[in-house]
Amino acid sequence: MNKLHIAASPHIRDEMSTQKIMILVIAALMPAAAASVIHFGWRALVLLLFCTFFSMACEGLCRQIMKREQTISDGSAALTGLLLAMNLPVTLPLWQAALGCFIAIVIVKQLFGGLGQNFANPAITARIVLMVSLTPSMTNWIAPRTTAGDAFSYDAVSSATPLVSGTASISELFWGSTGGCLGETCAAALLFGGLFLIFMGIISPVTPLAFLGTLAAAVFLETGSMNDVVYHLLSGGLLLGAFFMATDYVTTPITAKGKLIFGIGCGLLTFLIRFYGSFPEGVSFAILLMNILTPYIDKFTMSHPFGAVSGRGAK
Repeated sequence: MNKLHIAASPHIRDEMSTQKIMILVIAALMPAAAASVIHFGWRALVLLLFCTFFSMACEGLCRQIMKREQTISDGSAALTGLLLAMNLPVTLPLWQAALGCFIAIVIVKQLFGGLGQNFANPAITARIVLMVSLTPSMTNWIAPRTTAGDAFSYDAVSSATPLVSGTASISELFWGSTGGCLGETCAAALLFGGLFLIFMGIISPVTPLAFLGTLAAAVFLETGSMNDVVYHLLSGGLLLGAFFMATDYVTTPITAKGKLIFGIGCGLLTFLIRFYGSFPEGVSFAILLMNILTPYIDKFTMSHPFGAVSGRGAK
């Protein structure tokens, strides 16, 4: 005779675990990470590895101090460190990168309860804190070694980002031979990684398309130039933010309608900051502000069971 088993939900389980998701996202970032090493040299590799492993160390030590179950193996700390590194200039001193990792892992993530409890994207929050508090270091961009003429020196030529200088060509933006943070330069690698995540079903295309489409429409209405539209889509941290950070499971809406609203909000805020704000880049600020609004977006877009009655009169 078959026996009935009583168990708590969820009753339908998927083979896709948190660890597998994190590994796939890290894999999707590898083309852009490799491109940063090609363009900026060995210092880029050092920064990428340092942020990844220091973030893991911060999480392990923090969980041990708090006497909680270790979560290093789920890959979330490694992904946070890698994303943070992709948002940093290659010249950033390692102690400042370590400070960013500490902010992301200990303050934003663990002090709020760990994975699934943080109110904002840890890597974005850490980048903004570093940008505001250590502005000279965070804006010390250099030209890639592929254009600087010195394959062994990572700080041979100082360079502004394309959004600041406005001198880079579309081809340079697409292939990454421009100044900027590690994850801002090679649009081709970021597009490849983003499409890989969509194809694997890891992220929904709703948020990236709404994000990119809203910014494109706003830029075209402002300038009337398709060249400006393409320039803004390929420059700065837009593609990195749209595919890898605005799609974070924890800090973004869970409904399709909510994802659409979130993406539109990110696009509008990025446009306003880029064109009317004091910062040339607005992706990080836009995503952080929308992270704060995520609970309200979820509440507004969440479906309700048919026939349910809210309030004290519910039975």
